Amino acid sequence: MVFAAIALLCCATAFPENSNAPTERTTPAVASSDPSTPTVNVDKSQPVRRDAPIAKNVSAITSNADDASSESSSSESITPGSQPFLNAPIKPAIHGTYETARQRKIWYGLVAASSGAAAFDAWTTRRAVSGNYGVESDPLLRPFAHSNAIYAATQVSPAVLDYVGHRMMTSHHEWMRKLWWAPQVAGTSFSFGAGVHNYRLVP
Repeated sequence: MVFAAIALLCCATAFPENSNAPTERTTPAVASSDPSTPTVNVDKSQPVRRDAPIAKNVSAITSNADDASSESSSSESITPGSQPFLNAPIKPAIHGTYETARQRKIWYGLVAASSGAAAFDAWTTRRAVSGNYGVESDPLLRPFAHSNAIYAATQVSPAVLDYVGHRMMTSHHEWMRKLWWAPQVAGTSFSFGAGVHNYRLVP
């Protein structure tokens, strides 16, 4: 009887009342000594779902982010090669002229005087040559001295001098603008002097 009571007491102390409740233990993964067997780490805190999306590659995400940032920085750093037309200084298409109304009138007067002096020279030359009182000393006009073509030939020189005088009158150089009348006056004087000389040859 005493022995049965002692056995019952020992069983009661060895198996408490809450021994029937299952205890949850986490067993760490143990590395296997066999190299062919893969090591599996089981994480019970976050259960794996079969329908969960697969995580993307981190390196791919990083490269895409770097490409996007490089494209944005390159687009911001690109500047136009030339400034807009509105910001550029506007240059006048036509330069201002130095010609005045008084100079224009004088130029037209010298044109008429030089052409008249050349015509007078041609008439006196034709008159002297046709009467055998002399010959044309200018080798360029000599082929035209025996015909009426000398009237047109003698107008070439005054036309050239009129053009030169007009260019000098509208030149940007001040010294040319002061002497623009010199070519026309010189040509007119030469033609008039030659005409007077030819006129005196004929008695």
